[in-house]
Amino acid sequence: MIRQAFASLVILAVAFLAWAFLVPGAQQTLADYGISVPFLPVAAETQQAGPGRRPGGGGGFAGRSINVVTTPVTIATVNDGLNAIGEGVAARSVSVTAPSGGTLVELLVRPGERVEAGDVIGRLDSDTEQIAYDQAMLAVEDARATLQRQQELANSNIVATSALNTAKLAADNAELELRSAEIALQRRSIVSPIAGIVGLMQVSPGNYLAAQTAITTIEDTSSIDIDFWVPERSAAAVSLGMPVTVSAVALPGRTFEGEITAIDNRIDPESRTLQVRASIPNEDGLMRAGMSFSVALDFPGEEYPTVNPLAILWSADGSFVWKYEDGKATKVMAEIVQRNSDGVLVRADLEAGDAIITEGILQLSEGAQVNLLEGPDGSGGTIDAADAGPADETEL
Repeated sequence: MIRQAFASLVILAVAFLAWAFLVPGAQQTLADYGISVPFLPVAAETQQAGPGRRPGGGGGFAGRSINVVTTPVTIATVNDGLNAIGEGVAARSVSVTAPSGGTLVELLVRPGERVEAGDVIGRLDSDTEQIAYDQAMLAVEDARATLQRQQELANSNIVATSALNTAKLAADNAELELRSAEIALQRRSIVSPIAGIVGLMQVSPGNYLAAQTAITTIEDTSSIDIDFWVPERSAAAVSLGMPVTVSAVALPGRTFEGEITAIDNRIDPESRTLQVRASIPNEDGLMRAGMSFSVALDFPGEEYPTVNPLAILWSADGSFVWKYEDGKATKVMAEIVQRNSDGVLVRADLEAGDAIITEGILQLSEGAQVNLLEGPDGSGGTIDAADAGPADETEL
């Protein structure tokens, strides 16, 4: 134990002597704190100041001006945008199915063609339904003729009122049978429910189709809806009608404008994201459902002062910077918000253009007199290593 303690003392002594002899300004630092080492040469500034006095005639560095370099504060905006990946879907998409069972006789359109709402795109065999419709038509004509004769006889008081009522009931039933036969005949035609582009056909003429068999898909791509997800932290900034800009991987160099048309009412608990839908006009038909899109949103953002990373220091109270004002150094507390390669965003009482000391900061104290050095570009020069002195804080 004694050997180890002795070895440690020897190492510390050697390190102290090396610092005292080799580090510029070390002797002056010792003199500032009233430490005198007999075998070390006395610093010139200490001899001039006289015994028991520090250079400048005051305590520490308060009596002399410290050379410093400053850089201006700039204002940076963060959280002012969001980029997300989304998938496009048609504004309206309908799967066309067979309205009833039967054999597919013909298809009247081809994939890729545009149809309007109500256009017939195919027909099922309809011989039986046509016969039933014709029979119903004949029954209606006969019932109408009978009713007309009964009305003439009733006007002449030849038949009873009950006979006239029976004829009216028969005519009404015949009308209903005709309507039923007409609907059955119409259901042999496959009709497009919306206007749009016809997709690939799932069946061919000659196939027997059961009711509700899928035939094709018709999509209205006059506008494209893009579903994307935003992180939870940005959920409050998203609102209906907010403009968006999108670009498609399949359409390099093209951008499209639209707006948010739908927002989900809850955050997904697994991904911590919010589903949002944007609608993009597609008059030229370049965008298709299923494409992947890059979606860009612009937010107002938050503005913060930005300082040079070299200006940040730490104390027991937190991070701070030295502000140059009226030839003096003023301490300003600066909470770090975000670190970037070209600056540090802080939450502090600083304005754009404020001069922040970036060199000579280790020698400063509150209200210390400083001498501003400026380079050719007006942004500051360099400080000689001999000017560095003791500090109460540690540079970050």
